[in-house]
Amino acid sequence: MLKQRTITALILAPLAIALVLLSPTWLFAFVIAVLFLVAAWEWSLLAGVQTAGARAAFVVFSAALFALAWPLHGRAEAGYVIGAGVVWWLLSLAWLRNFSYAAAPTTENTAIKLAACELAIVPAWLAAMHLHEQSPHGRYWVLLALLLVWAADTGAYFAGRRFGTTKLAPRISPNKTRAGMWGALVVSGALALVGGWLLGWRDGWLAGLLVVALVAVLASIAGDLVESLLKRQANVKDSGALFPGHGGLLDRADSMLAAVPVFVAGKALLDLLRAS
Repeated sequence: MLKQRTITALILAPLAIALVLLSPTWLFAFVIAVLFLVAAWEWSLLAGVQTAGARAAFVVFSAALFALAWPLHGRAEAGYVIGAGVVWWLLSLAWLRNFSYAAAPTTENTAIKLAACELAIVPAWLAAMHLHEQSPHGRYWVLLALLLVWAADTGAYFAGRRFGTTKLAPRISPNKTRAGMWGALVVSGALALVGGWLLGWRDGWLAGLLVVALVAVLASIAGDLVESLLKRQANVKDSGALFPGHGGLLDRADSMLAAVPVFVAGKALLDLLRAS
């Protein structure tokens, strides 16, 4: 499994980096929207939407929300949508504590899970696009956010294997450990300091960026756990089989959906403080 995951990552990582650094914002936004719509398709199945037609209708509805959010990019009003995403991930912590919530396969619970999907994908998409076109270095900030999640995943995997004894959330994701969480924070924190320094942040502002990065990584863990909760309630191992060793698109995007809006909101706050 590790070999499969490594090979898949070595193929996907250069493509993702090229997309972030070389694409104009409109193309970047379009590709990310398509990927997130695939994730929405997989999420709808985990939510209990059984027919392909109903799942397709949900994907079309999600695409319509993307279209409505598009004019907000680059404008202050985007902060309201991104902020809604941050609030959702804070509320998700209560869901993780009460993991039986919305578990029953009812219409109402399916609707709750579909609403949660929109609160995950739309703010994350708008946040990524909003950050990508910022001047200066917007593309590099998006790359840093992406690398933080990758570094956290890598740090969690190896620290968990080497030191993991105490489970982080055994009833939701038995393989995750507290040692893995600390490994994620250490590796991604070091990366945040290096990345922030290369992007010209120094002294107290670099320390502030470190805090933002660590909070974003904690959010990424929450995103991973929420998807694990959905899979456990749906009694499936992966959201799909798109990537060998990695599962479906949602299995790869769950951490990013949570980390990106939190990182963008935190950086925006630091930018306001620096400008004042």
